[in-house]
Amino acid sequence: MAKISKLLKDPYFTIGNYCYKHCPNVLPDKWFLKVVWKQTFGYELDLRHPKTFNEKLQWLKLYDRKPEYTTMVDKYRAKQWVADRVGEEYVIPTLAVYQSVDEIDLDKLPDQFVLKCNHDSGNVVICKDKTTFDIEAAKKKLDEALKKNYYWNSREWPYKNVKRCIIAEKYLDSEENDDLTDYKMMTFNAKVKCSFTCTNRRSGQGLNVTFFDTDWERLPFERNYPADARPIAKPASYTEMVEVAERLSEHLPFSRIDFYEVKERPYFGEITLYPGAGFEPFEPKAWDATLGEWIELPERNVKLFKYHGGGY
Repeated sequence: MAKISKLLKDPYFTIGNYCYKHCPNVLPDKWFLKVVWKQTFGYELDLRHPKTFNEKLQWLKLYDRKPEYTTMVDKYRAKQWVADRVGEEYVIPTLAVYQSVDEIDLDKLPDQFVLKCNHDSGNVVICKDKTTFDIEAAKKKLDEALKKNYYWNSREWPYKNVKRCIIAEKYLDSEENDDLTDYKMMTFNAKVKCSFTCTNRRSGQGLNVTFFDTDWERLPFERNYPADARPIAKPASYTEMVEVAERLSEHLPFSRIDFYEVKERPYFGEITLYPGAGFEPFEPKAWDATLGEWIELPERNVKLFKYHGGGY
């Protein structure tokens, strides 16, 4: 009786939740996002009048779709896209491109390098010494990642049609070694209004995410991950990172442009259009609304709206 009562009270969510658990790929994007949203935040997703940062990211997934976004999120093809706009000096050199793990040839790679898929996040393999490198473990990790289409995880549609591959990149030699700090510029209508660092990613102690304003003062909120308690120095190339990020984010309502810094030089990492897929809570919650105010949404694409089922 309890299940029937729940179904009658909210059939849209109940049926959607069942599909999400048992056959998520059959759900249209909008329905999928509404179900995951309610599971995550405990209230209905407002697509008619989105206000918060996370709400607006869901809106952008559905109604702001341009073919070039697929190139931007492709970690391999984005390199040329970036080089064409700001110069090759910001791009980490590519050593090789593979369509499968069987094509990886260690003999043709230098003693130090990085392997990663062009369409996912978190499956980076770092080789600092080929004599001790476990190539079989690396191949297993990359092969599993290569088979996944990350669009289905949270309906970040630019990833759906990325032509997947594995890339070998130059190893960025730094005093930080494997725990190279990520500097992530958050652009709102092509203006950097805040940024954050990712530290301790590979330390085994857990990832730390620390937010800063444009004067490199810490912002008083966290998003899903705790801030790093240690002092974090402003990167020497911060001003240059901001300038490059704003050039790359031209015409984008929101983007996150990532960089590394080696010997005071910035290197482009990747472009993300929906950080945390728009499902990471803020603490305090009020900052979700504050950052949401910074995004000016473009005009809704009516054709896409009808395609995804119409109505709100």
